[in-house]
Amino acid sequence: MSSSPVGLHRVIEPAGVLPQAAARLDAHPELWPDEIRIAVERLNLDAASYRQLAEAHGHDGEAVRRAVLEIVAERGKMQNPVTGSGGMLVGVVDEVGPESPLGVKPGDRVATLVSLTLTPLRITDGLRRWDGRSEQVPAEGHAILFARSIVAKLPDDLVPELSLAVMDVCGAPALTARVVRQYVDKGTKPVVSVIGGAGKSGSLALAAARRSGAARTIGIVPIEAERERLEAAGLADVVALADARDPVALAAAVEASGGPADITVVCVDVPGCEHGAVLATASGGTVIFFSMATSFSAAALGAEGLAADVTMLVGNGYVPGHADYALELLRSEPGVRQLFESRLKAEGQD
Repeated sequence: MSSSPVGLHRVIEPAGVLPQAAARLDAHPELWPDEIRIAVERLNLDAASYRQLAEAHGHDGEAVRRAVLEIVAERGKMQNPVTGSGGMLVGVVDEVGPESPLGVKPGDRVATLVSLTLTPLRITDGLRRWDGRSEQVPAEGHAILFARSIVAKLPDDLVPELSLAVMDVCGAPALTARVVRQYVDKGTKPVVSVIGGAGKSGSLALAAARRSGAARTIGIVPIEAERERLEAAGLADVVALADARDPVALAAAVEASGGPADITVVCVDVPGCEHGAVLATASGGTVIFFSMATSFSAAALGAEGLAADVTMLVGNGYVPGHADYALELLRSEPGVRQLFESRLKAEGQD
């Protein structure tokens, strides 16, 4: 069997599916000619996956650690069987196959910009340095990237933990900027509401919306502490409190803040926010779902049931140039950097 640029040769079962849909991948370290192997330094579990694992195990860090080890050992990749999501990683390029097109060399410190759900992964240290209480996971092992994977060299001016946190969500600001610019190019400066505006993807989406020409930015957060942090960061024109799982309350909060929104960006890691996002969006508007906790059937059927004429987009995590754009926002927007660094400090990773 020859290697496949999308990794079909690494699928163990079921045969014929792409690596992301596979139940198990082959994570052996020997390379095919177009692959690269990365010595893993740190994983970043996506927010929805980590929340589900933590809640399922009663926030017992040791139990969460064991659960992650079991998933990786069983599946040959990190893919939460409940949420279906994974995350990404940083590490050092260990070996490069002679036919790899990815443009990296041994010794480069890199971040993978493809999901752990399709990345062959083997953990060798038992995650002994991780207490199971944060999304970022110090780890040793190796990961394999295919010819059509995406990888970025880590910048020298940022600590790896900060780069990892930004690159984990770099698709959100890039797509938000693209959609806002589409409105502006047609002569409309949109009102943009970001649900989960104090989080990683949310703060970047707010900064991108403002920079791309939004007339008004609204940050929606669930608790007072997050409102205070987001107001201090200065990324939103208005910050409002609302439980995104309560459609009526969410729509009322957006309306009171200058809505309804022409563009609603959903960046929360809990299920049940689909109907509120649709209800808070103006007729003819756009809803962008970046959360892996989203039920797309609930979104579609909810919009139908509300007779809502909205365009719904799935943020797939990739827009050309997305990593560079997100890093540039971090460097140039003090409020964004403030939120990211305070989050890392709270997790004990500064």
